[in-house]
Amino acid sequence: MRVLYLLNISNPDRLSADSGWIFADLLAPALADASAEVTVAAPAAAGDARCGFHQTKVPGTKYRARFSADIDELVALIRAEKPDAVVANQIEEAPAIRTALLEAGSDALLAGYCHYLPFSFSGGGQLLLDPSLNDLGMGRPVLLAFAAGLAACDRVMVHSSTAASWLSAAAARMTVDLGDRLRVVPAPRDERLVRDPVTVHRRQGAAAIGVYNHRLYAHYGTAKFVHLARDLVASGAVHLRVMDLFGQRRAARTGLDGSPERMRDQLAALPHVRVVSDRGDRVRYRNLLADARFGIAPFRPGCPWSMSVIDCQGMGLPVIAPRLGWLSEHIDPELCFTTPAEAVALAERLAADDEFHALHAKRAHASTADFAPSLVAARYLEALS
Repeated sequence: MRVLYLLNISNPDRLSADSGWIFADLLAPALADASAEVTVAAPAAAGDARCGFHQTKVPGTKYRARFSADIDELVALIRAEKPDAVVANQIEEAPAIRTALLEAGSDALLAGYCHYLPFSFSGGGQLLLDPSLNDLGMGRPVLLAFAAGLAACDRVMVHSSTAASWLSAAAARMTVDLGDRLRVVPAPRDERLVRDPVTVHRRQGAAAIGVYNHRLYAHYGTAKFVHLARDLVASGAVHLRVMDLFGQRRAARTGLDGSPERMRDQLAALPHVRVVSDRGDRVRYRNLLADARFGIAPFRPGCPWSMSVIDCQGMGLPVIAPRLGWLSEHIDPELCFTTPAEAVALAERLAADDEFHALHAKRAHASTADFAPSLVAARYLEALS
C-alpha cells in the first residue's frame, strides 16, 4: 500500500513539543516495517530513510493550518505519489484534499485522523467550543470546517473510545452521518521511553518528584494545575518538576496565545517547583522522567488522548489524574481524583507507600503495551484497507 501522509507541524523549531510530528515519526517506520510505502508531506521530515518526504510550508498559525490548503500543490503531489491512501492529519483540510483527488483523477482512499477535537462536552452534554480555537469568534467556523472534513473522509480515525463517543455525538448534531467509517487507532508509544518498573529503585532521603510534562496552554487547564501545585508541595514530601516543552516560541504563536509563558512564570515562582527544559532532546527528556516518582495528568476538559501521559506510564510512572475525558477511560480508577485534597493524598501515598507505588507502576507500564508501534501500524493499515 502506498500511503501519502499529510502532516501539519505548528512548531518546527521544537519538534519534540509537537505530538503530531512525534506520532508520524514513530508510525511511519512501523508502517514501512509492515511493507507500506510511506511519503510524509510536512514542514519537517518524519520517519526514517525508507520514508519519502515532501517539504511543505509552515502554516504560520493554527488557523492557516485549517484554512489555507494549496490545492495546486496537493494535485501535483497526488499525481507524483500515486497513493492508495491519503491521510489528513488536519481534518479541516479534507475537503481540499478531496477536491485535489478529484482533479488528479485519483481513487485513493481519504482518511482523516482526528488528532485534535475542536470541541468538548459539558457534564450536562452541552457541546462547547474549544477556547484555543475561538479567537475573534473563530470557534464556530473551525467546528463547521471540521464537520465538512468528516463528511469528506472515507475513514475517520480517533485515538480512543472516549474520542469516538464524543465525535459520534458531535457529528450527529451537525448532521454528518459517519456510518461505518469511524475507527479507533491509538497513537504509538515511544519505545525509547519504555522501562520495566521492576528495575527502578526509590531514591532514599530525597523528596519524591512529581512530573508535569504537558504543554502549558491555558486551555489545558494549567491554571488549575498551578493551584494544585501549591497544595502538592505544601508538606514538603513532594517536589514538582514542570516541563517547559516549548522553549522560545515564534512571535506569530505567542501573539495568538501567550498563556504558556505566563503559566511557566507562575509555576517557576512556587517553592519546591522546578521548571526544566528538555531542550528538544529525547534522551534528556527520558532522563527527566526517569528519576521522578509519579506523573500528573492535565486538566484539559476535551482530552481525547495524552502522549505525555503515555510517556510517563511507559517509563513505569503511575499518573494521577482528574476524573474527566479519556483520562477516566485509561487511568486506573484508584489514581483518579475529584478534589485537590484527593490529589494530595494520592501524591503523598505514591511518595511514601512503596507497595502501593510498585503496584501502580506495574499497571501503568502494562497499560501501554497495546501502543507498541508495530501493533498500532497494523491497526492503522487495517483502518486504511
